[in-house]
Amino acid sequence: MAMVVRGFSVYVIAIVLSLQLCDGKVMMEYIDATGKPVTFDEVPIEDGVDFHFILSFAIDADDVGTPQNGIFKPYWSSGLTADSVTAIKSKHPNVKALASLSGWSLGSTTLRWYNPKNNDLWVSNAFTSPKKIIETYHLDGIDIDYENFPKHNESFSYCVGELITYLKNQSVITVATIAPYRLTTIPYVQLFNTYGNVIDYVNHQFYTDKVRTTKAYIEDFRLRTTQFDNVKVLPSYEIDGRGIQGDAFFDALRILVENGFDINGIMLYSADASACTNSTSRFYYEQKSQEFLLNL
Repeated sequence: MAMVVRGFSVYVIAIVLSLQLCDGKVMMEYIDATGKPVTFDEVPIEDGVDFHFILSFAIDADDVGTPQNGIFKPYWSSGLTADSVTAIKSKHPNVKALASLSGWSLGSTTLRWYNPKNNDLWVSNAFTSPKKIIETYHLDGIDIDYENFPKHNESFSYCVGELITYLKNQSVITVATIAPYRLTTIPYVQLFNTYGNVIDYVNHQFYTDKVRTTKAYIEDFRLRTTQFDNVKVLPSYEIDGRGIQGDAFFDALRILVENGFDINGIMLYSADASACTNSTSRFYYEQKSQEFLLNL
């Protein structure tokens, strides 16, 4: 509620940006999420799709995993430089780059949301440090990927919602996404219910939902669109990993479209996995996903 009181202009700006983003189809892909080397140039990019790279990860912790009260540090590969971001965006004007905040772990340390002693101080720190990262690396947005929460979570929605609001209100970012999975639905629904107007896409991790058939995927997608927003939820796929696999994923997408669902984009996890597959199938899912979106 605090955000609504602060100013109607924030709400209007967010709605306009959201409408602009949703005019086209978006392809989102995590990169360097597993620490396996991959570069932007390796990934095939179609000019007719808004392609968003999600750099993984910027973390509110020092090198041994100790929380730093909202002071984030980039931990993605040294090969994903500011110059490489600039170069891929110059080569493909349809490319944007986002910083994913948190992730599952830092080395052997599992990362967790913690209740700050002072919520507003955390928000202030979290505005300043991601702003510096965004400006340094020429990024366009942030992705929220906290995956573990305390039993009594009293601050996530407010802190993260205010952070996104401030970053958008100050024109630091144009894109904000969230990445819930089956065990984190409640805190993300709470966040979305209050701050959904400043959240552009929901990168739900469908591959964690233990569904491996087309029928089950469709029912799962239907459920997530009732919890969040039909036009903002993106179907997702883990390359060579969990959940539905192979062309069954694209069969599910076609049936979703036939049943009237708005498919405004696709999220893939991750470019690292694609880069490590054999030469005949490298980046198959990136190519086929973009082809699917272009044919909608």
